[in-house]
Amino acid sequence: MPEYYGYAGRVLRIDLSREKYHIQPLEKELIAGYLGGRGFNSKRLMDEVPGGTDPLGPENRLMFATGPLVGTGFPTASRFNVSAKSPLTGILGDSNAGGHFSAEMKYAGYDQIILEGISKNLVYIFIDDDDVSLINAGHLSGMDVYETTKAVKEEIGDRSVQVCAVGPAAENGVKYAGVFANLMRAAARTGMGTVMAGKGVKAIAIRGSKSVEIAHPGKFERLVEKFEEDVYNHPQYWPRRIMGTTRILLPLNMGGFLPTRHFTTGVFEHAEEVSGEKLAKEYNVKTRACFSCILPCSRFWVIKKGRYRGKYGEGPEYEPLSAFTARVGNPDVEVALIANDMCNRLGLDVLSTAECISWAMECYERGWLTRDMADGLDLSWGNAETILTLIEKISKREGFGDILADGVKKASEKLGFGQEIALHVKGLEIIQADPRGLKGYGLGYAVASRGGDHLRSEPFFELSDDPERGKELFGIPETALRLEYKGKGKLVSFFEDWCAITDALEVCKNVGENMEVLPFDLAGEVMHAATGFKFTADEMRRAGERIVTVERLFLVREGIRRKDDTLPKRFLEEPMPEEAVNSAGSIFELEPMLNEYYTERDWDLETGVPSVSKLKTLGLDGYIEELKRFDVPLRE
Repeated sequence: MPEYYGYAGRVLRIDLSREKYHIQPLEKELIAGYLGGRGFNSKRLMDEVPGGTDPLGPENRLMFATGPLVGTGFPTASRFNVSAKSPLTGILGDSNAGGHFSAEMKYAGYDQIILEGISKNLVYIFIDDDDVSLINAGHLSGMDVYETTKAVKEEIGDRSVQVCAVGPAAENGVKYAGVFANLMRAAARTGMGTVMAGKGVKAIAIRGSKSVEIAHPGKFERLVEKFEEDVYNHPQYWPRRIMGTTRILLPLNMGGFLPTRHFTTGVFEHAEEVSGEKLAKEYNVKTRACFSCILPCSRFWVIKKGRYRGKYGEGPEYEPLSAFTARVGNPDVEVALIANDMCNRLGLDVLSTAECISWAMECYERGWLTRDMADGLDLSWGNAETILTLIEKISKREGFGDILADGVKKASEKLGFGQEIALHVKGLEIIQADPRGLKGYGLGYAVASRGGDHLRSEPFFELSDDPERGKELFGIPETALRLEYKGKGKLVSFFEDWCAITDALEVCKNVGENMEVLPFDLAGEVMHAATGFKFTADEMRRAGERIVTVERLFLVREGIRRKDDTLPKRFLEEPMPEEAVNSAGSIFELEPMLNEYYTERDWDLETGVPSVSKLKTLGLDGYIEELKRFDVPLRE
């Protein structure tokens, strides 16, 4: 009888400085409190990365974690989290990706891999079940993600080995470089690739031959069948299968909150020319799914004619498609395809890259930035040559690209202008939805534990436009109305807990949470069937709240307070322009939403620090003395 069901039951620690590794048992108290994936990483970051640590120093730790459903065949359970202190933001860094790497990690026998120290030389790590090797990778230096992946597979002599790699952007110290698995599965936000390269690691290759045992197979299969039925019968199934997340570009444009020309308006006149529908009709040739997924939402594309004839790639999702079209004012969808593919190959986060470029373009349009200051580039809206050239320059830290390579916050500080239009939260560039047209999402950006991000809360519910359901679920009809701010504190805290659970189980958020087919009660049943650990719906939500709160403790230890839970002035002071029709005149009412959110969380209204009573309720009171050492103000 196995000791662990669902889990591999082991943690692999690799000390790069000493070129040693050891395997330890997975702590069952960690399972009970944090479930898996993101939960494991966030808890260990708080415990093992001291406050004030240099993100690129040896004390920072880079952690990869899977969840208990990964490798079991549960639909969409294919993801993994990569976490460390972020070199871009200086706070919690974390990113999540799908593909096949996570399942192979479980089959090799690991729930978590932790990289410590810094290698003396550039290496790649080969994990072959219980054998771990550090292999010289000097010859891989400068290779892009695709080249690296191919070279590693060829050296190992196994095309099926799973590889995650960093590109030249990470090696060159670009602060928003990512970790890429299966070529294009990007864990790209917050600079986790930069940390990996800073530790002297070019790639991790993994091969496993073990299996994952299920505690209650019969019950598990019944729950899988229910989940599959709910997914197949969902009205979003076919739109997501055909277009992935690109299906939302046109609806955002119709709603008047599609970020256009650096959020100066919410409507892009070329939206139909760069839409998911356009890609589906003229460019997409094949769908692709992650491990165990029944909704193959990724797409391969081919450009069949014109100046980019013969170019091909995978994706893009909504964020890069919108970022390299509407955000930068580019009407050519093929340029967006090439730009996204360049970011994947070079190892860059598309959102941070596009924000830096669109910020520079607005500065140029305002007359603050000249061509002489930008290597002679014409930074007019939508200039395709400039967009593609800057991606290359950023990845090399070359010329003007070197200024942009530290992120938009640092770029504006270096140049001494444009701080008020640098669109980030806590140093992380914000995503492709204008918060003046999506109040719940905007609050999520303001309080997200990794900065200006939507995936910590993803309150898709507020697009339902169903006040009766808002009243039913939250007691406040306005929670279901995107332009209303009342009730959004309750909405965001609820969905933050839900997203934390989804990330801990490592189920795809687009399905489990967006499509609302894996609520807390079903998640608890699946957890019990797979692992044998019993969780009620309330206990599952409490675990999600615990993950959110321990991440907040990481932030407040680094000095984050209420003043940092904010949005750029553009959203707080400039109403949406008239051409944004369905969102015209809207502005973001931060303070009442933040008060409601803090009240719901039981965090101090003045500081944003969780109360002592909340820490005790969640079993986090062991951190109180640690917080006091960093002069964190605490109240009962």
